[in-house]
Amino acid sequence: MAHKIVARYRDGRVVKGQTTNFNPASTFFNVIPEDAPPGEPALLVEMAHLKAVFFVRDFQGDPKRDDRQVFLNSQPYQGAKIEVEFQDGELMVGSTPNYGPDLPGFFVFPADTDSNMLKAFVVSSSVKKVCTPTGEDRRGGTDRRGTPE
Repeated sequence: MAHKIVARYRDGRVVKGQTTNFNPASTFFNVIPEDAPPGEPALLVEMAHLKAVFFVRDFQGDPKRDDRQVFLNSQPYQGAKIEVEFQDGELMVGSTPNYGPDLPGFFVFPADTDSNMLKAFVVSSSVKKVCTPTGEDRRGGTDRRGTPE
């Protein structure tokens, strides 16, 4: 199944397209850009150069919309609530089923369930800080499973 993704590089480049072989354990994946002519070969995207891979509903989104950065009181979520601050200052609030300080990356599901973003795979090396919504730093100490760093 093809997934619509937006790959954001650390240097600011953006690639929008579809992928059928994204694997968080792999060091690369292929993307067919949204504007590629038929028959054009897929681009090879290396995880080491990325900030994050956003799985989206559509490529346009709504540039005037501000996603909600808090959870609603009765809102269900997957795993642990987290706030991710990227090296470039962007903040993402959501939940993660699999954060660990030593993992190469982790998935985040947005707090705003109406967001154009369905989920994101965050590349750990592009992150400045991960904490709980109460401010507890998640980058140091132990991860949510209690495994020492």
